[in-house]
Amino acid sequence: MTYDKIILGAGLYGLYAARQCGAAGQRVLVLERDPGPFMRATYINQARVHMGYHYPRSYSTAIKSAHYFKRFCEDFSFCLHTAFDQVYATSAHFSWTDAPAFRRFCQAADIRCDDVAPTKYFNPGLCDGAFLTTEYTYDAQVLKTWFLEQLAGLPGVEIAYAHKPDRIEAVGEVWRVQAGERTDEAPFLLNATYAGVNDIHRMLGLPPFGIKYEKCEIILCEVSEALKNTGITVMDGPFFSLMPFGQTGLHSLTSVTFTPHETSYDSVATFPCQGQSGGRCAPGDLYNCNECPAKPATAWPYMSQLARKYLKEEYGFTYKGSLFSMKPILKSSEIDDSRPTVVRVLHRAPTLVSVLSGKINTVYDLDEVLGV
Repeated sequence: MTYDKIILGAGLYGLYAARQCGAAGQRVLVLERDPGPFMRATYINQARVHMGYHYPRSYSTAIKSAHYFKRFCEDFSFCLHTAFDQVYATSAHFSWTDAPAFRRFCQAADIRCDDVAPTKYFNPGLCDGAFLTTEYTYDAQVLKTWFLEQLAGLPGVEIAYAHKPDRIEAVGEVWRVQAGERTDEAPFLLNATYAGVNDIHRMLGLPPFGIKYEKCEIILCEVSEALKNTGITVMDGPFFSLMPFGQTGLHSLTSVTFTPHETSYDSVATFPCQGQSGGRCAPGDLYNCNECPAKPATAWPYMSQLARKYLKEEYGFTYKGSLFSMKPILKSSEIDDSRPTVVRVLHRAPTLVSVLSGKINTVYDLDEVLGV
């Protein structure tokens, strides 16, 4: 069949694009290799709606996050968890950023930063500053339901689950995409596959994005009463976050050191575990880590020990479960910990656009290239 746009990937960026284009009257096909939407990175992450605090060494990333924060919160308020204190703290040791530098950064970025005594949350001598901030988390399952309801009301939008592209080629001024039994065409192809972005590039013989891949674990925790309405992030170095996981009542635990289990610097994700995946996963054909029988053992003992070293005893937490996903990061970001959103037009007539972003509230960067 022929469509106005074919979108690869039914994460947030793919479904946002489908809704924007479908609402403009376009015929849109979304191809998703998993059996449902939001099964990878859109769901398996910290669920943080960034205001910019996380990037004191990348002013441009912080400003962009803050710029879109208000808009995202207005558009998607129904899926947010806002009723908690979000605390950022600077470690007294092994940190790139100390308390005075964090205050200056927040002032320059014009974002809230209210001092609070570090001893309220942390053991003595471990943090040189603590700050109440304004930052929320989103619930991916609530957001997914809303998008599916919205798309169900747009007759021009079709989603085909369990359809992995097997072949993509330019034929005249359209892209011809073969996925399983179906073959479809469109003059516009959006590659919104996130960790699979270079898989598509390799299929098309295009240069890859310069990214590294981290096989990551998000730990879900039940927390003590003292921690229920509080999120904690100690930064800027090998530290941790423990914060509400959307509207689930659970907290997510992550750490800079232990959340990534392994890293691949190859152009497509290449890991030893792929050999134990039963043929499900291979370089250039990335399976869902959370569904894979070869996913790693949890790093809970290490992450929990790190967090307990910092937190006062009343801020308790226990293990509930683990989620695993693949996270692509631009290699250039290793210099300053930046997280730019990359939207790149790689081909015209027919049009090919690839997007790579690890922050949900910069989804609006798609608006310019969608042309609706």
